[in-house]
Amino acid sequence: AEFFNNWDEMAFESEKLLAQMQGDEIIEDRIDEIEGKTRLAQVKIRVNQNFFRKMILTSYKETCCITGLKVKELLVASHIKPWSIDEKNRINPRNGLCLNALHDKAFDVGLITFDNQFKVVVSNQVLKDKENTIMLNQFHGATIQMPNRFIPDQRFLDYHRNNIYRDS
Repeated sequence: AEFFNNWDEMAFESEKLLAQMQGDEIIEDRIDEIEGKTRLAQVKIRVNQNFFRKMILTSYKETCCITGLKVKELLVASHIKPWSIDEKNRINPRNGLCLNALHDKAFDVGLITFDNQFKVVVSNQVLKDKENTIMLNQFHGATIQMPNRFIPDQRFLDYHRNNIYRDS
């Protein structure tokens, strides 16, 4: 209740305590400066990422290969071998899967992968938690819907299983 009724002062107090713990100095009268603002930032963008996305979504008929979801706004052209790892295959369509946002994130962090027969493999860490992970567990062992072209390359899937997937 104290925070809810006085959030601006509590935010300042929180920053002050954090600064003290980190050995930084914070000026007491900065409370008037703390507010939600935006600023311009220079960022790197993935050139040709849109081309990759179009190739992947088209080859999977704009459908998540695991769930069959067809809501384009929720679909991701997911790299099997991450963009940051393999410059040569960044836009290789055989290095891509069409996944929905949830399964893309699970794939990126290694909670799911695919075996040599293109079946979904869910991490034991997730399988143990039946209550909170039904959206992942129910697809364990399911064969993905294959694209009409650009079948995922087994070398990329092997890389994912051996380097990203977390079985425990």
